[in-house]
Amino acid sequence: MDLYLTGSLAYDRIMTFPGKFSDHILPDKIHILNVCFLVDGLQEKFGGTAGNIAYSLALLGEKPIILSQVGKDFSQYDERLNELGLSVEGIRTVDHEFTAGAYITTDMSDNQITGFNPGAMKHSCSYDLSRIDPADAVGIISPGCVEDMKSHPKHYRDNGIPYIFDPGQQITAMTGDELKEALTGADILITNDYELQLIMNATGLQREDILSRVNNLVTTLGENGCTVVEDGKETQVPAAKAGKVVDPTGAGDAFRAGMLKGIADNRSLEDACRMGAVAACYCVEQSGTQEHRYTPDEFAARYEENFGPM
Repeated sequence: MDLYLTGSLAYDRIMTFPGKFSDHILPDKIHILNVCFLVDGLQEKFGGTAGNIAYSLALLGEKPIILSQVGKDFSQYDERLNELGLSVEGIRTVDHEFTAGAYITTDMSDNQITGFNPGAMKHSCSYDLSRIDPADAVGIISPGCVEDMKSHPKHYRDNGIPYIFDPGQQITAMTGDELKEALTGADILITNDYELQLIMNATGLQREDILSRVNNLVTTLGENGCTVVEDGKETQVPAAKAGKVVDPTGAGDAFRAGMLKGIADNRSLEDACRMGAVAACYCVEQSGTQEHRYTPDEFAARYEENFGPM
């Protein structure tokens, strides 16, 4: 089965401030804020929703097609994808833009200040979706270029291609009508519980209304696992046990990769979400969204530890 990942490719530039932001911000002068934080170096990590999902899928032996856009500084990420054996055929380069980048500064109290430059993500990936074989494909639309997040669901729906709608951080960038249009006809709507409420607030739809518009609903609940509504039946899938929780960032994307692998292997959605839970626990054990490692055999062994034989 061919897997198509609509979403972002980004560089995460991570900095640590060896103090507390609150010691340098004067509440009575907040209207003329002008501060500088001297950080302890900078780490650059590969990220973005499509990149993160593709990374974990590659560990599971899949070769998804990334539908995204990058800028003039893509060369390092290009090398990374080549090392993973992933195609760049669906990635558009916008020469006058930078690749999307998140600039994250964390202080000693775990407070964060983040700046995000969408860069090339402002432009559609412009991939010819007519090349996709509806008989043997599934797509996921994750946070990225809003234009793609609106147009790709319509193409998939009109051409009988099953798709997963995963609006995440871009929920607030879409209107209620746009969200309603994009999720209607989705094989799966996947969000966390907070995002699901945001969608309901924006669209005016209740949970029952959403279930009448999508085939299945997956709602992730962090350390409490996820709720799966499949063919009208609701079940709870527990989280897999992590050896240690170092950094939860990227766990949601890893979960989606495991779930997609299960779908590609024609497993039930409930079982696919168990695979997602295992993929997520590997991610939280490392700092960064693409720093975890495992072989398919190691993955199967951890699945068995948590849920029984695969």
